[in-house]
Amino acid sequence: MNWAAISFDWNHIRAFLASVEEGSLSAAARALGQSQPTLSRQIAALEAELGLVLFERVGRRLAPTPAALDLVAHVRAMGEAAGRISLTAAGRSEAVEGTVSVTASDSFSAYLLPGILGRLREVAPGITVDVVAANDIRDLQRREADIAVRHVRPEQPELVARLIRSSGAGLYAAPAYLAARGRPETVEALAGHDFVGFQPVDRFVELMNGFGVPVAQDRIRVVTDSGIVAWEMARAGLAIGVQAREVAALFPEMAPLLPEFEPIPVPIWLTCHRELHTSRRIRLVYDVLADALTELSRSDR
Repeated sequence: MNWAAISFDWNHIRAFLASVEEGSLSAAARALGQSQPTLSRQIAALEAELGLVLFERVGRRLAPTPAALDLVAHVRAMGEAAGRISLTAAGRSEAVEGTVSVTASDSFSAYLLPGILGRLREVAPGITVDVVAANDIRDLQRREADIAVRHVRPEQPELVARLIRSSGAGLYAAPAYLAARGRPETVEALAGHDFVGFQPVDRFVELMNGFGVPVAQDRIRVVTDSGIVAWEMARAGLAIGVQAREVAALFPEMAPLLPEFEPIPVPIWLTCHRELHTSRRIRLVYDVLADALTELSRSDR
C-alpha cells in the first residue's frame, strides 16, 4: 500500500459522509454528537487535504458538488469497513460492563422494558443500557443499536434473529368511553365506534379490516405515530385503543372488548448482529431479554 498517498484524516472523511447521508450539516452534527462549527471545520480541512470543493451553497442549503458525488461510493465503502471493524471488536469484548443499546417500540420501552432492566441490573450492575425508543426499524448493520425487539423478521443474513413468542393485541376502552358510547357486544357493532389510529391511517384501516375489525377511516378520531400517545388517548376515553395484552394488563381499569374475539397477532423477534452475538455483555443482555419476554408470554395467557 502506498501510505504516502493517503493524506486525509478519517475523522474528516466521517464528517463528509455524515453530511452527505444526513442531508445537512446540522443533521450530520447531531448524528455525530458534534457542534456544527466543529463539523464545518472538519469538512474544510478535508477540502484542503484533497484540493477539492465538496459542497456549494444552493439557495439556503449546501449541496454536494460533482467532485463530492464522485467520492461518495468510495467513502461509503470506507464507512462500512469502519463499521465492520467496530462490530468485530465489540463482538470479541469479554467485559461484562459497558454500554449496550437496545431499540424497541416506544410502548415496549416505556411499559415493559423497565421491569426487564431491573432484572438485568441485579445480574450485571456494570452494564449501562442505552434505550432507543423508536417505532421505525433501526439498522443493526450500521450499529444504530446492538439489540432490537421487533415485530417483523429481519431479512439481512448478517443478523441473528430469534422468534421469542407470538403475542396478541386486543381492543380496549376506558370506563369514560363506555359510559358515553356503550359497550359493543358484537364485532359488527364496532363499526359505529371511534378508534385511535396510527399513521399512515389508510394502512392502519387496511390492517384492522384484514384482522376482522370493521374500522372505517371516518371513525378514526385521533391519529398518532406514537404508541404511548395512542394508549393515553384511549385511557382518556376519547376512543377505543389497540394494545398488546401484556401492556394492557398493567392498566386494569381498561376494559377488554369482545374477549372472545381472536387477538391480533403480534410476533416478537429478538435480533442482533452476528458479530455482536459473541460479545459477553451483549449476549447477557440478549439472554435476559429473551428470558423475560418468554415469561411474559406465560403470564398474559
